[in-house]
Amino acid sequence: MSMEYSPTFAKVPAVTLGFWLIKILATTLGETAGDAVSMSWLGETTRDAPTSFWEGGYLIGTLIFGAALAVLVVLQIRARRFNPWLYWATIVASTTAGTTLADLATRSLGIGYAGGSVLLLSLVLMSLYAWQRDLGSIAVGSVQGPRPELYYWVTITFSQTLGTALGDWIADGPLGYLGSALIFGALLAMLALAAWRTTIDRVVLFWAAFVLTRPLGAVLGDFLDKPVSSGGLELSRAGATAALGIAMAALIALIPQRPAEAQLVRDDARV
Repeated sequence: MSMEYSPTFAKVPAVTLGFWLIKILATTLGETAGDAVSMSWLGETTRDAPTSFWEGGYLIGTLIFGAALAVLVVLQIRARRFNPWLYWATIVASTTAGTTLADLATRSLGIGYAGGSVLLLSLVLMSLYAWQRDLGSIAVGSVQGPRPELYYWVTITFSQTLGTALGDWIADGPLGYLGSALIFGALLAMLALAAWRTTIDRVVLFWAAFVLTRPLGAVLGDFLDKPVSSGGLELSRAGATAALGIAMAALIALIPQRPAEAQLVRDDARV
């Protein structure tokens, strides 16, 4: 379903249960797809892994997915109406780029999971702060016009990268993949309860939930494709990616997609 772009609608989807289900699938898909390219295809974790930073799978994978993300963001910004297929393709590109970028930072650059998580959290908060100061709102309904859309996609890419580093950090501890999934799932349930039973700002709850869906997807993706000896199922990364892609496409086709209702923004934000 697509709707004409107008001042009464944003070019991003309304936040519904279906939105969150597709988002979790997209983040899990991003993890398996990113690992399939950087680790399997480009050999980052194989016996013949390149020793040069410039030939490393994480760097090359980041460049590949980063280029795809840049093209899709441009198409998303130039689009005249909300298109769910284009939107979710851009989300998948951001989460795969986030997967390889987080691995590049925490492994190739050697800053570790803790350092990477702190750095990326700082970038998410700075992006949200700059967006709020510049345009006056970071709500989904304010994403109309090139400037708010650019802030939106920059913030999302930082959050996807943060989620990968955070998920890997927690999963590498005693909780493992499934234990970590339960923790992140429980935190998301608490945010849902807060949205239902409290008066906490819904915009704050949205961005907190948006960030937390990424580590949930990261640990679920790792559970699917990591070795049995490490607590995973050791499924084919390409096969898991294909299955998740089919499931995600089915949900996009079956669940009604509608744009978020627009909120007032400054006139100069649209140009």
